[in-house]
Amino acid sequence: MSPWKRTSPTDIVVWFLDLGLLAFLVFDFGFENFKDFRQYKLIVLPSLLLALIAFNFYKYHTYKRDKEVTRSSRISLLILLLLIVLEVIMILANYETSLVETFFNARYVIEYGLLFYFFIRLTFLLRIIYSLYFNPAILFVGSFAIIALAGTFLLLLPSATTHGITFTDALFTATSATAVTGLIVVDTAKDFTPFGQTIIMILFQIGGLGMLTFTSFFAYFFKSGASFKESLYMKDILGHEKLNSVMRTVMQIVAFSIILEAIGAFFIYHSLAHIDSFKSRGFFAVFHAISAYCNAGFSLASDGLYDTGLRFNYYMQWVVMALIVFGGLGYHIAYNIIQYFRKFVSNLFSKNDRVFISRVINLNTKIVLYTTIILIVGGAVFFLFSEQQTNLLQHETAFGKFTTAMFSSVTSRTAGFNTVDMSNFTIPGILFMIFLMWVGASPASTGGGIKTTTFALATLNIFAIARDKKYIEIGTRRIATEAVHRAFAIISISLASIGTGILLVLIFNPEFSLIQIAFEVFSAFSTVGLSLGITSQLSEYSKYVIIFLMFFGRIGLLNLMIGLLKSVGRTEYTYPEENILIN
Repeated sequence: MSPWKRTSPTDIVVWFLDLGLLAFLVFDFGFENFKDFRQYKLIVLPSLLLALIAFNFYKYHTYKRDKEVTRSSRISLLILLLLIVLEVIMILANYETSLVETFFNARYVIEYGLLFYFFIRLTFLLRIIYSLYFNPAILFVGSFAIIALAGTFLLLLPSATTHGITFTDALFTATSATAVTGLIVVDTAKDFTPFGQTIIMILFQIGGLGMLTFTSFFAYFFKSGASFKESLYMKDILGHEKLNSVMRTVMQIVAFSIILEAIGAFFIYHSLAHIDSFKSRGFFAVFHAISAYCNAGFSLASDGLYDTGLRFNYYMQWVVMALIVFGGLGYHIAYNIIQYFRKFVSNLFSKNDRVFISRVINLNTKIVLYTTIILIVGGAVFFLFSEQQTNLLQHETAFGKFTTAMFSSVTSRTAGFNTVDMSNFTIPGILFMIFLMWVGASPASTGGGIKTTTFALATLNIFAIARDKKYIEIGTRRIATEAVHRAFAIISISLASIGTGILLVLIFNPEFSLIQIAFEVFSAFSTVGLSLGITSQLSEYSKYVIIFLMFFGRIGLLNLMIGLLKSVGRTEYTYPEENILIN
């Protein structure tokens, strides 16, 4: 049955209440002057809360036979009632001169809770969209566009910035956060308030893991399982082989990411124990942990990690590097490695029931790991030699020089943090960094670029052709021809997009050198976020070129083309084959 046919008048009323709730929260958080209307707030907020409880209670008792409606209503009621209990506890614990005054000062428990409630309701709406329209590629692209536009609107709110922001700069920042790029045209630390910084953090958290990964997680958790279309969609996005376990994998991805970010935040917080230059050490740690794992590159220090209090904090830099690498590898690779070690340890302590583990690490994992290690180590060694008289000069110890070179290599592969002055890099160093940015991270990860597997397959294909082999063979496995075709399509599209971007920015900003613009464009398309210092000086037109490059670099132009052209001109016949001379 169509979701619209199952929609009752009660559902429509609840949707209008949801919209009213969203409008109230946006107005409350986004407009500081709204504090003058506190008497209305004290009336509207409890009224909305009670209305939501009443209608969810009515749905729960009216549609008892519908398990899905009953489950969602029960979860909604539990969340709303829990918020009331927490609010009462906060009022009793912090009672001041009057009940009204205490409620007004402690209302953020309810407001943040209702924001979480609204996000869950949004996941339910997305489930309806799944059932109405199903094109994985278009839904994937559309979700990122919606996040970027919603983020733009929120960053335009007066409370998000210290001195206001233009629409172009808000769109640039929101797109950069959603695409986990990190290029900025305004100072994240000084030009955005804690509210604005929180919006940016949420944008790159959702952008890093994917909006639909999050919404599918919440819809699956708070409702009765997942529909066939949802599972089929996430199977295509995640590259998962088994349809029956794809939603369980979605939950594992979200849980795995949050756990790693929490561990990273703890270590970053500990590394800042002797630094007093940052106001909120806890928020700083959480912000940078999420930014590092999502390969976003945003920082709450105006100079990034080149800040005087951070550039020699090697402990923090290694924590950030670990998060970047884990985020750049992706959950599938990490899970495959964990499987291997689990069975390896099991074999050590088991004499009779030993497991044959030679095939536990699959070919995809091997290619990703070998390519990643070669690129990181190769980059570190290169920078140790090329930057010996520039960026490494101020680091006195060998460990400091090695850490800085390693960090430059790791961050170039889509992370975007900097512990050095980027303008001090030598030309060979810049060119090698452009190469690392172009290759990027691994498939199904939080990073960008053409991906390590794409680069590896293209390289291996050269040797296969040189040896006059029809297929790429690694060990006892043969690479699928479709994978090779896709790799070269991605390379061609990336170079065409980057070339067009360089040409346009050269036209709109002729005052900058070719190397500066090329670095900026490669950084944007590969969603890296490193810059030679020209981002904030770009013209309006150049900013829009960079915006499109960041967006298409994150979603992949090939994904968009597949979504638009997959069903166009499909045929069931083949023409005679003819050879083309290539010399």
